[in-house]
Amino acid sequence: MEIHIPTPLRAFTDRQETVSVPATTVAEGLENLVQKHSAMRAHLFTPEGKLRSFVNVYLNDEDVRYLPAKEDTTVADTDELTIIPSIAGGTPAAAGCCR
Repeated sequence: MEIHIPTPLRAFTDRQETVSVPATTVAEGLENLVQKHSAMRAHLFTPEGKLRSFVNVYLNDEDVRYLPAKEDTTVADTDELTIIPSIAGGTPAAAGCCR
């Protein structure tokens, strides 16, 4: 399966945009990714081994959080995972702007 890596995390995959890993489930694909690129583990998983809440994973455009089996969903070699970290922050609107 192919796993698409977002730009901020490519520093931990030798700048690769996509990493190929063998997998039968979403969880196995992610585990094989961090086995291949160990620095990714801290960015994807908590110390307890759970996927971090701010990391969104999509299986062929479907949010894994809403799939019936979640990370235990079975995958095929032709499936694609996309990792999308949540982005927060911003600044308040400039004074006098947009009011």
